[in-house]
Amino acid sequence: MTKPIEDGFHQVGLLEPRFAEVLHRHGEPPSRKRPGGFETVLKIIMQQQVSIASADAIWGRLRRGLGTVNPGAVLALDDDALRAFGLSRQKAAYAHSLAEAVASGSLNFRKLRGMADEAVIADLVQIKGIGRWTAEIYLLAVMQRPDIWPAADVALMEAARDLLGLADRPTVKQMAPLAEPWRPYRTYAARLLWLHYRHISRRETAG
Repeated sequence: MTKPIEDGFHQVGLLEPRFAEVLHRHGEPPSRKRPGGFETVLKIIMQQQVSIASADAIWGRLRRGLGTVNPGAVLALDDDALRAFGLSRQKAAYAHSLAEAVASGSLNFRKLRGMADEAVIADLVQIKGIGRWTAEIYLLAVMQRPDIWPAADVALMEAARDLLGLADRPTVKQMAPLAEPWRPYRTYAARLLWLHYRHISRRETAG
């Protein structure tokens, strides 16, 4: 039996017909659901500003090196030990900052569940190494909030440029007003744009 498509995709397709075309052409995007907590946030930090392949390689070495990915395992290693797994000096510092916040209780993932989107972002970005993009990805993928728009995501920018027929890739500042008409379904818009980006990337590679 075919799984019914989430209503949010239909709704955002009504707001922007080109999203409906992506849905018709490629089907529902794969789930971006991730488990919550320390390990997921650490992995998102590892994915910042590097290619998917590089992030996966670094993450694989880090997981094998730590054994169990938890704050105690990270805090047991100094920056040089973390850098031996491929982390930059900056990301090693970010890993320690996150581990200290969780170990001390200043970051409580259970508490985040009952908070509004902007309050969650404000709580997370207080930690060194967590910017708005990381907090938004956590809200979108872990907390499954329906109206999250990671405006600084380069793949979203490029997908929006291509799908919407824009002359240039929109800037971060331009991305926010661009998505205003898609409230309160911007998460679904983002997921359809990521799906579109995957296909145009394959098209360009094949070409």
